Amino acid sequence: MNNYKLKYFLFNSNCLLINWPEEIDEKINNDVNDFKNVIESNFNNISEVRSSYCSLLLIFEKKIKNKVELENKLDELYDSRMTLDKKDRFLWHIPVCYDKTYALDIDFVATQNKIHTKEIIEKHCQQIYTVYLIGFLPGFLYLGSLDKMLHIPRKKEPRLRVPKGAVAIANEQTGIYPQESPGGWNVLGNTPICLFDKSKNNPCFAKPGDKIQFFQITKDDYKEIEKQVGLGDYRINKKTIND
Repeated sequence: MNNYKLKYFLFNSNCLLINWPEEIDEKINNDVNDFKNVIESNFNNISEVRSSYCSLLLIFEKKIKNKVELENKLDELYDSRMTLDKKDRFLWHIPVCYDKTYALDIDFVATQNKIHTKEIIEKHCQQIYTVYLIGFLPGFLYLGSLDKMLHIPRKKEPRLRVPKGAVAIANEQTGIYPQESPGGWNVLGNTPICLFDKSKNNPCFAKPGDKIQFFQITKDDYKEIEKQVGLGDYRINKKTIND
């Protein structure tokens, strides 16, 4: 386990920002999320902990009275985190239909990157991605890292409506749109699974630090899985992973 020199900043009177080195790096992100779990288990006066690629925002129920004392407590907790229980991480297998009906931008990506659409699908499915964070929509998974042959900028003109379940790429990341929304990522396919269900205790099935791998399905498979999801019968295949 890596030890990083954490930096603390008072965000406002009841919020503290903790920064790691400013990189999109799996080891750093894992450390961020492990420490998030430790903090949530050992502080009872925090209303929320928000994570990003390389930082945590601690939102306390009351005003922070002594920043230095709080930093010292967090440093001690950070140094002792190896002895504390860690939450399991999972590898989730997500079905994706790459048929042209759903792959709105696959031909564009093929042309821009000088790669055959079949190879795009193969490379997109071969990679095992890390869930770095969840946002900008509830349940939107920011996944990295994408095969270098698939790196492509965001669209110059975002779509006003990206379909729910759209699996898309931008720069060195891939992600899934949990609901219909505007968006500027390049759409390669669509998944019939539900990304966010507010009726559940854990509305999003995955969490930062988990892994995702896509597998290709046909249009008929898509329709069948969509029915199972509607009936509440579909279960995403997952397995526990170790660091």
